[in-house]
Amino acid sequence: MFSPAFNLATNDQWHTLPKGIPHLTVYTAFFYFSISCFVIAIILNITFLYHPVLNLPKSSLKAYLADFDGRIWALLAGLLCGFGNGLQFMGGQAAGYAAADAVQALPLVSTFWGVLLFGEYRRSSRRTYILLGSMLFMFIVAVGVLMASSGHRSSSHTAKE
Repeated sequence: MFSPAFNLATNDQWHTLPKGIPHLTVYTAFFYFSISCFVIAIILNITFLYHPVLNLPKSSLKAYLADFDGRIWALLAGLLCGFGNGLQFMGGQAAGYAAADAVQALPLVSTFWGVLLFGEYRRSSRRTYILLGSMLFMFIVAVGVLMASSGHRSSSHTAKE
């Protein structure tokens, strides 16, 4: 959802902007994205404190602020995620947003950490391991095809100029 919106905001392929109106730069789009995520996160967190899901006990903003146990890891994760999103936006400007989304390699990274660090899939069935391996293999093939097609796109684009 976000990548097509930012692609349109920064490139305007449908020519929806009137003449003379500049496109958003990648950095301006990223700024608006970050601010909107920050505001939505605050609203959702406060809402879920006072109206929790899954029959969890209610909490309060005061209790949330008093309990700092493990929050440094959450803060670090948020900073790393923001830094990664910024790099993704810059990659989208350079290589196209579809390529930047695919290169995130979220299934590969999360599966890698899940299996090695958190011990997920331990003592799973053989079928589970086959499906997991197939998913990883297909994703690697898809990234390879994407890389191959971007080289083809660059050379065909240069030939037309």
